[in-house]
Amino acid sequence: MDQPSDAEGPQTSAPGHLGRRIGLFGGDGEGSRSGPVSAEGVSLGRRAVPGSAWTGLPAQLTLALLCGGYAAGAALGWGSKEVALFMGDFGLALAAAVAAVSCFLYARGRGSRFRPAWLLFSLSSAMAAGGNAVWGWYEFVLDKPVPSPSLADLFFLCFAPPAIVGLLVLAKRPVSRAGWVCLALDAWLIGGSLLTLSWSLALAHTAHFAGESVAQAALNLAYPLLDIVLVSMVLALHFRRSTGSRSAVNTAIAALALTVLCDALFTSPLLRASYRSGQLLDAGWFAGSLLLAYAPWGVRRAADAAPLPRGTRHSSRPIAGSLAALTPYLAAAVCTLGILYNVIEGRRIDRVVVLTGCAVVLALVVRQGIMLVDNVALTHELAQKENHFRSLVQGSSDVIMIAAPSGILRYVSPAASGVYGRDADDLIGAELSSIIHPDDLGRVVHEVRRFLAASPADEPTTRIECRFTSGSGDWLNVESTVNRHQGGLIFNSRDVTERVRLQAQLQHNAEHDPLTDLPNRALFTERVRQAVSGRRASDPGTAVLFIDLDGFKGVNDRLGHQVGDELLILAARRLQESVRAGDTAARLGGDEFAAVILGDGGADRAARERQVHEIADRLRLKLSQPYTIEGTEVRVAASIGVAFADPGTTPTDLMRNADLAMYRAKAAGKDRVELYAPQMQADVVRRTELAARLRTALHDGEFALLHQPVVSLTTGLVSAVAAQARWRSAQGILFTPAEFLRVADDGDRTAELGRWLLEEAVTQAAERARTGHRVAVAVRLSARRLLDKSMPLGSVEALLTRHRLPSGALLIELADNDPRSSLDELEHRLVALRRLGVRIALDGFGSGYAAINALRRLPVDVLKLDRGLVEGVVESARLHKITAGLLRIACDLGMQSVAEGVDLPEQVLALRAMGCTHGQGMAFSGPLDEYRLRRALVRGPFPLPGSAVLPVLTGSSLPVRHPRPLGPDRLARPSMRSNNETPVPPT
Repeated sequence: MDQPSDAEGPQTSAPGHLGRRIGLFGGDGEGSRSGPVSAEGVSLGRRAVPGSAWTGLPAQLTLALLCGGYAAGAALGWGSKEVALFMGDFGLALAAAVAAVSCFLYARGRGSRFRPAWLLFSLSSAMAAGGNAVWGWYEFVLDKPVPSPSLADLFFLCFAPPAIVGLLVLAKRPVSRAGWVCLALDAWLIGGSLLTLSWSLALAHTAHFAGESVAQAALNLAYPLLDIVLVSMVLALHFRRSTGSRSAVNTAIAALALTVLCDALFTSPLLRASYRSGQLLDAGWFAGSLLLAYAPWGVRRAADAAPLPRGTRHSSRPIAGSLAALTPYLAAAVCTLGILYNVIEGRRIDRVVVLTGCAVVLALVVRQGIMLVDNVALTHELAQKENHFRSLVQGSSDVIMIAAPSGILRYVSPAASGVYGRDADDLIGAELSSIIHPDDLGRVVHEVRRFLAASPADEPTTRIECRFTSGSGDWLNVESTVNRHQGGLIFNSRDVTERVRLQAQLQHNAEHDPLTDLPNRALFTERVRQAVSGRRASDPGTAVLFIDLDGFKGVNDRLGHQVGDELLILAARRLQESVRAGDTAARLGGDEFAAVILGDGGADRAARERQVHEIADRLRLKLSQPYTIEGTEVRVAASIGVAFADPGTTPTDLMRNADLAMYRAKAAGKDRVELYAPQMQADVVRRTELAARLRTALHDGEFALLHQPVVSLTTGLVSAVAAQARWRSAQGILFTPAEFLRVADDGDRTAELGRWLLEEAVTQAAERARTGHRVAVAVRLSARRLLDKSMPLGSVEALLTRHRLPSGALLIELADNDPRSSLDELEHRLVALRRLGVRIALDGFGSGYAAINALRRLPVDVLKLDRGLVEGVVESARLHKITAGLLRIACDLGMQSVAEGVDLPEQVLALRAMGCTHGQGMAFSGPLDEYRLRRALVRGPFPLPGSAVLPVLTGSSLPVRHPRPLGPDRLARPSMRSNNETPVPPT
């Protein structure tokens, strides 16, 4: 049968009623009344309806004041006879009506399955209110004795059946047809037994009270018997409930006990003869009614405020089950005792008693048969469930173990042979600690003790993961769900070794580089954090190394990415072998590696820096040794930056400093070790600010175009002008291309600057041509820029056409011939430009990559000697011969030659003697603005060494004439060095 849930609202309710007894001895007026008034049933609810005022201490005080006031009034006689009659009749009716309304409102506000029970309790209280009202109508309104029997008796007798049925519904909610049949039989057993007992006692009563009819005697005894039944059912229902509702049940029992006590006192001959309405006895019935009305709203709040202590056990459940099972038999025993009493007394047994007793016995037999059949079905179902459970346990892939409180294994399922590789019989009797890994045993014992100390309601299960030994001696990762069992524990264990291995592998993959298996950037950052925090925070010897492989991209381009990957693996292996066991080597991405060298705790910072520098240099040499991959010898170099952890340095700052030092090593020529210095960070800030200003310099008109004349070494005439960009920032600082191109690492920004330079140079050349100065303009462009899709061939043709620049007026100096550039594409592009009348010059001839191959493939008109050859052509005999050979090649190929960086008159003489046709440098003029350039063109040819004067023109001053001729025996040096662009340091 279903048990009412604790959360369903009412825990128990026991409306009880003691009807007013009808006077059987006759008499006039008030003295003829012999029946006590009714008391209301008690109903208890677990939750109060929102908004109810029947909660808390104020309600309890109000209840106490009402009951105390009624008792005081009854004790003092209410002051008058009429008031006493009114309070003794209608006062009790009002109290019962309040209880009826309270139960009804509570039932209407609940949607649980026990709602019918509360409606029945409300109905029983309403019957009690009706009986008291009828009694008051006769006695107070009509001022005459209440007849016997009367309508009041009908109301009082109708009070008990709804209350009894309501209690049965609360006590056991049937879930099957057999359950409903048993409920009906139980009701008949109780009712029939009471009927038999009442009838027998009524006959006995007639023997002692002459003049009483059997009906009057039965009616007179029915009231206390019904009260006793209600109290008994309340107690039985109380045993079925949990301890959480004990406060509510005790309140109900107190109300019923008070009512029954008043009934018992009234049935005594002394009180029954002298009872009048409004006396002190009515105060007990009045208090019981108000207590019933208060119970569902106020008592629950108090019960909730006092939760059960941890670990409280419900010891009343076995007793409750026993009383519930014995209820039908106790009813039959009452019936039998009633019949035996009449037999022993020698009285004649009435036919009604015999028929009722037989019906009770028959009902008991039928009920016993139903219970027997139900028990057989339950036994069969239990056996099936046990077999099903046994098959689940026996066939489960999880290992089920039962351990006694001492830790001895009492049961181990057969799955242990498949999971642990050990027979279940071998494990039974062994200690649980003997199969747990020693390193995990302490943690397991701590968790088990904590679990056993916790409340079963708060923590019914726990989960433990540890290592168990297997039959082969290996350790298995086992996850166990642990439950309590008769003081011991049940372990439901499963092998999770593969899952643990997979998690470890995933964790390893998340923290390591997939190619080299070295720690990745995330793990390296964590290792750096550990190295500079904790006890090592004050150790200045900890250093971080950032390593970049120089030339690795060329290996990828020439030999393929497969060879590049093999190179990275071999380099990672060398790096891993070069660091100590406590240090960390990592791959940050691409060809960048890093290492953390932990400090030795020494206080000598300089000695530690020398030591780490030596370690880094040895590492550089080892990484720079040749690599043999697929029979091919591959060479790369290593640039290493080193940064030391100063007190207060964060991991991010330390890694940034090492990165800056590494880029400084690359900028200083690669294949070297650089230590971080604070100036590096200042340089980065300056370059960042410079790059930010450069982004808006073009749009703000801060760039200016200067031209440096290219002079014929034989005639001194200006044959061309070389366009050069200068940036005069808003702060008034003049930057040369060597300075601002170094920070213009943004490809889009550099391309935009190149387009501006070309368009501005062509525009100014066209304006000079219209004024009669027809001199070619030379624009330096890199091979990568010529092949850039952002500057198509049509744009150059449109530019020349728009400005009507004649053929041969534009000379493109091909600079920085990148070996990655396709010579085929470059050749096609240069051929197309030559068709437009554009002349091509090969810049930097004598240095750079594949100059001879470029001469062989590309359509070149002019060879421009590298500045490095020109600077040493006078002092170095070796450079003199090299330069002479290169100029001879240009002459044999029929090309013009231009020497860049001709700053001294003796260089002019030497180059002219070698056959160089043109020169560009401070020996003739520096870069000029448009105004000074036109003045120089108007003035005519530049004097050459050996003539009367040698003018030197700069972009910021007028021409300076020397006071006497300059010849080979007396050469004057110019007053200003060249500001031409210098090569950008590699990055």
